Amino acid sequence: MAAGAGERFGGPKALARDADGTSWLLRSVHALRPCAEIVVVLGAEAARASALLPMSVSRIRCDDWAEGMGASLRSGLEAIAYTDHDAVLVSLVDLPDVGGAVVARVLDADHGRATLARAAYDGVPGHPVLLGRDHWAVSSRPRPVTAEPVTTSPHDVELVECGDLATGADIDHR
Repeated sequence: MAAGAGERFGGPKALARDADGTSWLLRSVHALRPCAEIVVVLGAEAARASALLPMSVSRIRCDDWAEGMGASLRSGLEAIAYTDHDAVLVSLVDLPDVGGAVVARVLDADHGRATLARAAYDGVPGHPVLLGRDHWAVSSRPRPVTAEPVTTSPHDVELVECGDLATGADIDHR
């Protein structure tokens, strides 16, 4: 998900670059290479962000992106609802040290439609989150499972420890 305006950050994180010029959006897409398909949800500055993406990456424009992460998640889930995928991995553009190894480890927790798993870093729940199709309707509520601490979920969430691979820290300020 890369739709937000990044108000605390000072601009859309989908357009952010590291000091060495590395695009956060492209780094995030490369981290998702273990996935069968990559779909990026865009919102603020969607046209500029879309231009950064390779043609092989699907783009979804979330028109109500300003409503928050729940709106972006709904747009993404609606876009893939007609596919034959049993699960979706939800990740964020502002996770600089979350790479393909973290994504692959979380994907290994895929148990089909009933899957509900998320990366944890030294026991602290984080992203990415793997949602089986059985949870898509629950997750499209205005306050999705992916934006809440695990303790508020009515479902058992499998924590996949990834603290040996990354910190999972997100960047909210420049």
